[in-house]
Amino acid sequence: MNGFTSKRIDELAAIHHGAVKLAGDELGVRSFGLQVLDFPPGFADYPEHDHADDGQEEVYVVLEGSGVFDVAGARVPVDAGAMLRVDAESRRNLVAGPEGVRILAIGCATGGAYERPEGFRLAGRA
Repeated sequence: MNGFTSKRIDELAAIHHGAVKLAGDELGVRSFGLQVLDFPPGFADYPEHDHADDGQEEVYVVLEGSGVFDVAGARVPVDAGAMLRVDAESRRNLVAGPEGVRILAIGCATGGAYERPEGFRLAGRA
């Protein structure tokens, strides 16, 4: 073992027709969640959700493009270079901007060990 893993974003395994790239599992990250979200222009099907049950707070880092998050009823416009932290209890969703959006999503439950949800694991990994 060499102590690191290197991958290019566009080579990562993905789910949901390529919209969610499984960065954390591909890189072997065990202590927090890590996905790359790639949404086309105007994409509005990112599911509204919260993490009240698992206590996971999330940070979204906009790598390319733009969009608008709705966080607990507040509209939060974001573009390349923006970062947004969302409490576990806050409901959120996202609509991609006119050029689409690429976001690095990072999450972890405070005060506990991270457990990757079943749907965000590579096939054959526990």
